[in-house]
Amino acid sequence: MFIVNKLIDIFAREDTTFFSFLGIFPHFFCYFCIVKVNIHTHYPKNNELTLSTIGIHPYDAEGASTDSIFAIERDVEGYDAIGEIGLDFACSTNREQQLLIFQAQLEIAQKSAKGVVIHCVRAFEAVMDILKNYTLKFVIFHGFIGSTEQAARAAKCGYYLSFGERTFRSPKSIEALKNYPTELLFLETDESSTDIDQIYSQVSEILGVPEAILVDITNENYTKICG
Repeated sequence: MFIVNKLIDIFAREDTTFFSFLGIFPHFFCYFCIVKVNIHTHYPKNNELTLSTIGIHPYDAEGASTDSIFAIERDVEGYDAIGEIGLDFACSTNREQQLLIFQAQLEIAQKSAKGVVIHCVRAFEAVMDILKNYTLKFVIFHGFIGSTEQAARAAKCGYYLSFGERTFRSPKSIEALKNYPTELLFLETDESSTDIDQIYSQVSEILGVPEAILVDITNENYTKICG
């Protein structure tokens, strides 16, 4: 898949004369040939690019054991990233246990040169404070519904933000989306049954960017972390 996508991208970029003659831009050619990135989904489809992940969700931190951590360390090479991991201060799971499990998995990610997919609910300050202690291949805050100020802090650290259906319900998150650097942007469906095409369509309208170019942007970002 990566080779096919790269060949398409090279073909579309190297010689624009033919496409100009037809009145078709290379980005639109790529749109019909490259599958969309759905960076985090509970319902993966064959026609989407996503990440394979392994990890202990903060909801499950209390039930995690030393054996659980060893299993991640043993199997991590077969995955693109460790996730979802992080902190959720809105749930009833013991916070100290969440912190312990989160940090244990960050250590594995750093040791194995893997990226992480972050679940963060009402814990942005705590997560950011912990992340600064680790050197990670990449960091993706999935399902981001924070503020423009929080997004700016994430961008300063080079972290990716992934926006999904819940973004559209939050005016502050829409503003964050509008102002976030596209080179650090991903889109997702997460647990929603909404099709990723609809997410791209809505974000395209919000950003005022043709959907074909948005597809190209997220594919380039995917290649940066997985290529």
